[in-house]
Amino acid sequence: MVEDLDHVWKAFSDPTRRSILDALRGGPKTTTEIVKVFPDMTRHAVMKHIDVLREAGLINTREEGRRRINSINAAPIRQIYERWMGPFAELWSSTLLRIKDDVEKN
Repeated sequence: MVEDLDHVWKAFSDPTRRSILDALRGGPKTTTEIVKVFPDMTRHAVMKHIDVLREAGLINTREEGRRRINSINAAPIRQIYERWMGPFAELWSSTLLRIKDDVEKN
């Protein structure tokens, strides 16, 4: 399972790709709308980032005529969370409860 998520981690490693995901959190966008978010980049460069995100399964794309509508796919993000963050949630909550108890005792 860990190896299956390597392509997702690689996609997350680039700040432009994370920004594209942030832009899609508000809802689906056409490729043109995403390109407009990055005025300092060429359309081709932005589309390459979109392709990496699509290959990692982080973006779903559907075609409507000549338009491509991109939307975020949260499933791989959930897998990352369950594998890497979830197990630590209990550790953090236990630690915070101990700190709370220590503060309240003093």
